[in-house]
Amino acid sequence: MLTKEQKIKNLSVPAGMVDVVIDTDAFNEIDDQFAIAYLLRSKEKLNTKAIYAAPFFNTLSTGPKDGMEKSYNEIFKLLDLMDEKYDVFRGSEKYLDDEKTPVISDAARDLAERANQYTPENPLYVIAIGAITNVASAMLLNPNVAVNCVVVWLGGHGLDFHNTDEFNMGQDIAAARVVMGSGVPFIQLPCCGVVSAFTISRSELEVWFKGKNKIADYLANNVMREADSYAAGLPWTRIIWDVTAIAWMLNDGDRFMWSRLQPTRLPGYDKKYELEEGDVMRYVYYIFRDNIMNDLVNKITK
Repeated sequence: MLTKEQKIKNLSVPAGMVDVVIDTDAFNEIDDQFAIAYLLRSKEKLNTKAIYAAPFFNTLSTGPKDGMEKSYNEIFKLLDLMDEKYDVFRGSEKYLDDEKTPVISDAARDLAERANQYTPENPLYVIAIGAITNVASAMLLNPNVAVNCVVVWLGGHGLDFHNTDEFNMGQDIAAARVVMGSGVPFIQLPCCGVVSAFTISRSELEVWFKGKNKIADYLANNVMREADSYAAGLPWTRIIWDVTAIAWMLNDGDRFMWSRLQPTRLPGYDKKYELEEGDVMRYVYYIFRDNIMNDLVNKITK
């Protein structure tokens, strides 16, 4: 049973080694790759048990299923570059039709089953950096996911932003409502207005990443190629905000960010946060950009 006291404890940065899974739309942009690499190079605290491919739909895919498949393949590319092996599961081929019906996938089944191996006192941490369809589906399959897990999600915008029309949240609002309304210990890293401060420039990539190793080269080249496609020779910085979801797990002593406990506000289908307040959650409201970047560089280039 998840008591109020245990839930508050689980909303704090974990102490010591913990088990994690990551749910990622790895081919969607260029920041998931940084986050995955950062996670896998943080073995001193984070024991990765599985990686789930999340759906996405934008100009890089023909639909959610194609986005998920491309993300699935991208995960293996990253693992190969890092000489790592982990269990990887295909995720949802579509978004939720409603707030009661799960989308069955290997990822949802794995999380639903895996959650039974944990307890509120020893939870599984679910780091989600894409549309949260897989996690919501797992909760609908097994309510114990909301009891035995902690969800850390990069999704939505800041509460003072004019809408919630952020890519991860906006793709599957039903899934966001399922997870955020489930009672699970929930940590939100909002995008615009908060973690949008985590950007990287060409000069930083060239100085700190290029030529260091295979994964660092891949990450740097990926960002520069993508940025050059739209910057047209102008100066640029590029958001790699997915990294901050990993940084929260490593946020001992608030060294990477500040956060607070506050009532949950669900996203509405009108792309606004609802005014009605729900159960307590943790809300990240400020990040220390340079502190996170220093740790990222040190781990990726070692």
